[in-house]
Order: sequence, then C-alpha cells, then structure tokens
Amino acid sequence: MELYNMSPLLYFCLLPAWFLFTTHANSAERSTYIVHMDKSLMPKAFFSHHNWYSSIIDSLNTLNIPASSNNHQVSPSILYTYDNAFHGFSAILSQSEMEMLKNSPGFVSAYGDKTVTIDTTHTYEFLFLNPSNGLWPASNYAGNAGPKLATLHNGIPWVLTVAAGTIDRSFSGILTLGNGVTINGWSMFPASAIVEDLPLIYNKTLSACNSSTLLLEAPYGIIICDPTKSIFDQISHIAESAVFGAIFVSNDPREFESNLFPCPGVIISSKDAQVVIKYVKSHHAKASASIKFQRTFVGTKPAPAVADYTSRGPSPNYPSILKPDVMAPGSLVLASWIPKNPVAQIGSNVLLPSDYNIISGTSMACPHASGVAALLKSAHPDWSAASIRSAIMTTANPFDNTLNPIQEQGENFTFASPLAMGAGQIDPNRALDPGLIYDATPQDYVNHLCSMKFTKKQILAITRSYNYSCSKQLFDLNYPSFIVLYNNKTSSKVQKFQRIVTNVGDAAAIYKATVMAPKGSVVRVLPKVLVFEKKYEKQSYTIEIKYVRDKKENVTSGEIVWVEENGKHTVRSPIVVSPII
Repeated sequence: MELYNMSPLLYFCLLPAWFLFTTHANSAERSTYIVHMDKSLMPKAFFSHHNWYSSIIDSLNTLNIPASSNNHQVSPSILYTYDNAFHGFSAILSQSEMEMLKNSPGFVSAYGDKTVTIDTTHTYEFLFLNPSNGLWPASNYAGNAGPKLATLHNGIPWVLTVAAGTIDRSFSGILTLGNGVTINGWSMFPASAIVEDLPLIYNKTLSACNSSTLLLEAPYGIIICDPTKSIFDQISHIAESAVFGAIFVSNDPREFESNLFPCPGVIISSKDAQVVIKYVKSHHAKASASIKFQRTFVGTKPAPAVADYTSRGPSPNYPSILKPDVMAPGSLVLASWIPKNPVAQIGSNVLLPSDYNIISGTSMACPHASGVAALLKSAHPDWSAASIRSAIMTTANPFDNTLNPIQEQGENFTFASPLAMGAGQIDPNRALDPGLIYDATPQDYVNHLCSMKFTKKQILAITRSYNYSCSKQLFDLNYPSFIVLYNNKTSSKVQKFQRIVTNVGDAAAIYKATVMAPKGSVVRVLPKVLVFEKKYEKQSYTIEIKYVRDKKENVTSGEIVWVEENGKHTVRSPIVVSPII
C-alpha cells in the first residue's frame, strides 16, 4: 500500500494501527502482542492472510513450550487477525517466541499490550472502503474526559479531532403554579403524564429527597426537593417512591446532559425556586401546580457552549499540535439505537425501548464533522484531506448565537479556550469557500514522525509503504493553528512558525494580517500582506511569538486572521500559549 493512493478522507478519522492494543495475558510467562505484517509478502501457497498468520504461529510450537502456573502446557495462539484496520494479528506469545517471530518473512513490527480508548464507529463496509488501501477511518473524537486540561486522548496530526458542543435546543418541562406563573424547566421524563392541579408540598422532613422510605409516606402532590450535590440520587429516590410529581433545583448545566429521567419531575433554577417556595409559603395548603412534559424548544441562548465532558488539549501524545481542531454538536443528539435495548425508564422497573436515543458525547460530534468533510470532498474533489481540514478549521465560528465568544460549560461559563473548542464551531457553508487553505502532503506527515524519533519500522507500520524515508525532518507542520508550550524553567522565549497558504478563491486576491496576541505575548507576522495574482498560487509567511512563562500557569490564547481586501474571505487561525501539562 502506498500512502498517497489512500482515500483523501482517510486522514480525517485515521486510527493508528500502533494504538490498537488488546489487554490480555494467559500466564506469567506470556503477554499479548499486536503484530504488524507486510501482506504483500504473503507466499502464494496461502489462500488467505489468516492461514498465513496461523502457519507462522504454528511454526513457533516447535519451541520448548513453558508450563503455566497450573502446570498445563501453553502454546502460542492467535487471538485475532486484522485486515481492515491494518494487516497483522494479535497473539499470546512468550518473549522468546516473539524474538523468533521477528525473523519471519513479512514481519514489520510488534508492540506489547496497552489499554486505550476505543475509537471505532461504523464498519468499513458502510463506508464503501477497500481494505487493501490501508487503515480505515474510525471517527476521531476528542474524548469524554473533560473538563480538565490534557485529557484529550487522540491528537494525531493527520486527523480532524472534534470536540463536543451544546445545541440551541432544550427538552423542557413546563411548571405552572396555581397563581398562573409559568416556569420553563428541564425534563426528559419519557411520557406525557397528567400532573395537573396537584397540591404543592414543601416539607423540610421530605425536601432532602434522599430517602425512598420517607418519600413513600409523602402526602399526595408534587414534592419540592432542596438543592443537593447529587440531583440524580434525588431523582432515583423519587422514582422508587411513586411520588406523583417532583421539582428539583439546580444551576449546573451538566445536570441537563443525562437522558435518564425516570420520574415525573422537572428541574428549575435556584432563582425560579425562590418564586415557587415563596408561593407555597404564602398559600400554604392551597398551593398547587401542574407540570407538562415532552416539550421541546429551539433557539435557546447562549449556544453553542463547550460541553463539560469533552476532553481538553494539549494532547499528551502530540502536544506540539494544537488540538482539538474544531467543535461540533455533541450534546443530546438524536441517534439511531438498538431496538431491543432500553433508552428510557419510568419508575424503577419499567424500561422503554426505541429505534432512537438521545445521546451526548464527542462520538456524536465527530459524525457531524465527518459529514461536512464528505460534502466538501464532493464539492472540491481535487482537494486533499489536509485542505479539507484547513477549510473546516479556518472558517469555524468562535462566537455563539448571542454574538459573544463561545463559553465553557464546565468552567462556569467562562470564555472557551482553543484547547477546549479548537478553532470554534464548524460552519459548513463558509467552509465551502475558505479563500485560503493550508495544505500538507503524506510526506510532510512522515517527516513529522521522523522529527519525533519514530523508528523506520514504526513509520512503516503506519504508512505500509517503503516509498518514504527520514531524509528530512519537519517538526513544524503546515497546520492551520499554533501552539507554544513552556515549562517551569522557561522565563522568556521566541518561537517561529513557517506557513504556506494556497489561494482557492476565484481570482487574484490581496490578504492583510490582523493579529490578537495572547495576553503577555508579542506576535509578529512577516509579511503582513499576501498578494496572489491567480487562483492556486501559494504564498508563505512567518509568525514569531515571543512569550513569557505565566507564573500561575494559565492558558492564554489569541488569533491571526488573514482578511481579504474586498472583505469576502477571512481566514482565522487560533494561537495558544500553554504550560506543558
């Protein structure tokens, strides 16, 4: 397989073969290894790769086989063969057998077991990919380990790494008090239950809502629960107690990410709770309320916000590349589901199936970005994968629907850093016509791997091609974003980046640079004006970032924006100054 013959969309969701490890061991003497093979060297005597790999393992049985701890003979064995993600197999081997295997024809490399996050989504058949062309694209999401920094598990340079954001849609429960006051709360209760004109009860004996036993003795009506650290425990106790209705109090937007709401209740803010409690205290036993369920509102503000759970950069594996790249809708997304698996619950024992589910996660965000990439490839079939990624990144929107900077849901709604949202929310329409693009070739990525001291065999395991060498090392990729890192020994430093942009506009164009430097940094761009005399012409520029170590180790960010003289195109790249985490 030659890397430059691979499908261009491949790089957006590439799953590195050397990350596909399986944790398994049958005895103290043996370990699990992932073995990469060069399938092109398979002898003609074998009619399938599986037979070839089995024959290789069988040949190792001639060795002296050590006994396991229970005195049973343990033979080398194949666990799984790979032909879609990469060519090779996983096997349980001793160290001596592993050394013998290295002499087998077609052996490329092998790695010991390691636990990693699963990245795969749809099967390769669904994507109509030819396994012989190499690694198939698994959706590359940022991960769901946020909101702490450096939790992003997948910062591979040649893919589009996608963070998750909220959507301008709210699943609501409408609370109406007996005096006519209406409050829009949040509820995912899965039935259109009748909770109408019931007594409204605020009883300090019950309002902790932390005991199903006590709640079983609750009077007929809607119970008001006081704020607590674990609202889901309260919901669970209410569901087990068969209370007719409940009102929960929370200001934490993270509480609104769950699709599990098994009791007829509604969550309201602490501000709204004051109105409700004041009403109850003034009307006593005459206080009443109604709740309507399964109400959906769109256009809620502010949106999007960076989801609390989405993993943040810098990437522990590739900190020199700013990740994630962009953000896409990922919270409470309607997705197809296994029909026989429950998606909702009523009470403690009624499970409801469906063909669809409401799911949150970066694995929901990634398909949105992948779909945009496919649309761009359809509109621009001559664009490379790097060009498509560039178009998506440089046209991403850093503002929400209130025209303010996108906020972080997990950081008390402070403005989001590019380490949380990348360049911003994807904007498919603008990405169709980005003006300028940052391109990169397969050889550029190989040169980057060489600069990171990958061995020839490791690089071969990724590219499965002998057409590349480490004759040139390129640590600074032609990437549409910038990150500089400092440690506790850094006082002041200057870092330079070289970039090449290609004019993909319709005609000649002139672009001028505008810069917003990260706080405490000085950014210089040379030249400040790029003149393109024709379409597809390339121009280069250098950006120099002088920064000092922040004593509090805060992350600071800025941007460089290339603005076309006629105002038609703006090409934006985020800049981050971050401590090494």
